[in-house]
Amino acid sequence: MQIRIESLDRIHEAAHEFVKKKGVATVFAFYGKMGAGKTTFIKAVCEELGVEDVITSPTFAIVNEYTDGKDNPLYHFDFYRIKKLEEVYDMGYEDYFDSGYLCFLEWPELIEELLPEDVTKVTITEQEDGSRLLEF
Repeated sequence: MQIRIESLDRIHEAAHEFVKKKGVATVFAFYGKMGAGKTTFIKAVCEELGVEDVITSPTFAIVNEYTDGKDNPLYHFDFYRIKKLEEVYDMGYEDYFDSGYLCFLEWPELIEELLPEDVTKVTITEQEDGSRLLEF
């Protein structure tokens, strides 16, 4: 499936479409180069889902927990600063991934071997015209 983000001011339209098309999956691994827009898109998706908290990148915390509009937890991970897989084991990643609640993962390539079998891989690529293409 593909979704095009024409520009930053249309990101919520793309986020709305993503929410409609995401199906029943709960763990989403976002792949893309630095600056591709992973955090920005995840923030827009969280807002579409009714998160009212201030949404920031969990670069230093590794995981941020939010509450969606239905009072369910939603987890946003950033594995960019992970040096060893032991750090991910120590944080109890399985409890999050197996919770049945939405998990959005940035830099999943750093923990590839720990991803659940049913993970939905989402690739964000910047196009020559500055738009972004989401493929999942």
